[in-house]
Amino acid sequence: MKKRERVKRIDNIVFFPGLEKRLTDKGLENLEKKKFKEAINLLEEAREYDPDNDEILIGLVLAYFEASSFQKAKALAKEMLHKGIGDYLQMVDLYLTVLIQLHEYHEIVSTVEALLEEKEIPPEKHDHFLTILQFSRRMAENSQLDLEENEPEETTVQELNLFANENLNEQMLLISSLAEKNIRPYLHEIADYLEAEAGHPFLKTILLTLLKEQEIDRELLIRKFGVDKKVIPTQLPEVREEPRMREIKAFLESHLESENPGLFENTSGMVERNFFISYPFELEPESTHAWAAAFHYLAQDYMGINTSMDDLSKKYGVSVREIEEAISKIEEIEKISYPNI
Repeated sequence: MKKRERVKRIDNIVFFPGLEKRLTDKGLENLEKKKFKEAINLLEEAREYDPDNDEILIGLVLAYFEASSFQKAKALAKEMLHKGIGDYLQMVDLYLTVLIQLHEYHEIVSTVEALLEEKEIPPEKHDHFLTILQFSRRMAENSQLDLEENEPEETTVQELNLFANENLNEQMLLISSLAEKNIRPYLHEIADYLEAEAGHPFLKTILLTLLKEQEIDRELLIRKFGVDKKVIPTQLPEVREEPRMREIKAFLESHLESENPGLFENTSGMVERNFFISYPFELEPESTHAWAAAFHYLAQDYMGINTSMDDLSKKYGVSVREIEEAISKIEEIEKISYPNI
């Protein structure tokens, strides 16, 4: 007969047997489904019961990272390295990945140099870490040069000339390079691009995310699809955390995931593409149900599945007219080309 597990007590709080395992499993499941906030809540709770469990902690580092909580990811990964929790080289890789995202190249250099000096790196991993070291040294040197530039030099910064280059891929590479720079000298040119109807909606979203990351708190005008909106980048939600997008995905999940997981994945991807392109606008119609029904209809249509608009209208509790209005807007956005980087 299996021995019955005893209930644990810590500081007069009752912990039921197996609770941390259930919390961990549910947290990792949410992480896999890209529900990062839910994963963080569950894994943080599991950590309270089992603070040195490597499965919980690695999952938590990944969840922090995916939720853009990079400082929390860094602190936890560093703590795990100091305590020797988890596979050492796996944790080093994870820690370096977080540092790269934070552009902390000096810390990367000192970490990898210490590994090389201590001969902790197996031969098959040597080239991998050497590449990271060489890249980080270059980036650290460039950062130092940027810091040493005086004020007059900053005022003569080279222009981006976003409108001069019509190649979308080259524009994307140019904008991506701003992630490694102080974006402020380019604000005037970026503001002009955001206001211009000719500016590409995809690139405008990338620029807004960069402005938000660099904590730009001035009001800017952005135009997409013939509509204007004034925004302050620091006050915008994260692209992947837009409340309306999350509502639509949750609604689709409740209707589709269990009956047709493949269709749900395709529909979910379409939702993310459309909201990325339209960010930070909330498009008409206002009804979340209408948008969910429209995405459902188009995903099935793209897969060659015949769908009754009337059936979807009843299923989602919304008028056919509203569904058709949402479909029209989605089809307009789906025609927009993406950079092929």
